[in-house]
Amino acid sequence: EAMREGWFHTGDGFKQDNDGNYYFVDRIKDAIRRRGENISSFEVEGFISRFPGIAECAAVAVPSETGEDEIMVHFVSTSGATVDLDALAQFCREQMPGFMVPRFFRQVAALPYTPTNKVQKRLLRASGTEGAWERSNGNGAGRPRMVSGQ
Repeated sequence: EAMREGWFHTGDGFKQDNDGNYYFVDRIKDAIRRRGENISSFEVEGFISRFPGIAECAAVAVPSETGEDEIMVHFVSTSGATVDLDALAQFCREQMPGFMVPRFFRQVAALPYTPTNKVQKRLLRASGTEGAWERSNGNGAGRPRMVSGQ
C-alpha cells in the first residue's frame, strides 16, 4: 500500500521553502481540521512543550459539536511540577494563533508509546474528552468537562 505508481508514500507531510529544502510538518493522519484551518499537531506540541513544567505532550483531534475538530492536548508534567491549567491556556492564547489554541487538556502519568517509540495517538483520540479540563472562551477560569457518551 505504501508503494503506488512507483512512489513510496510515507504518510508524512512536508513543506518546501524557497530554496527547495523540505521540512517535516506532521503525520498526515494526525492533522487537525478546525475552523477551516489545517493544523499540525506537531506545531501545537512545539508550543505546549515550551510551557514550564511540561515534560512531553501530544495533541490530537477530538470531535466538535460543530462538525469539525477540537484540539485536545495530553501532557506529562516534569517530576514534582504542578501545571496551572489556567496559566497554560493563557500562555497558548498569547503564543499561538487563535485557531490553534487547544480547547481541552488532560494531564496523564505517561503517554502511550509503540515499541518503535511513537506516541499512540489513536488511543488518545479514543479516550474522548470526558473528565478533561476545558479552557474557557473568555477571561474566566477553565473548568472540568464531564461529557457522557464520548
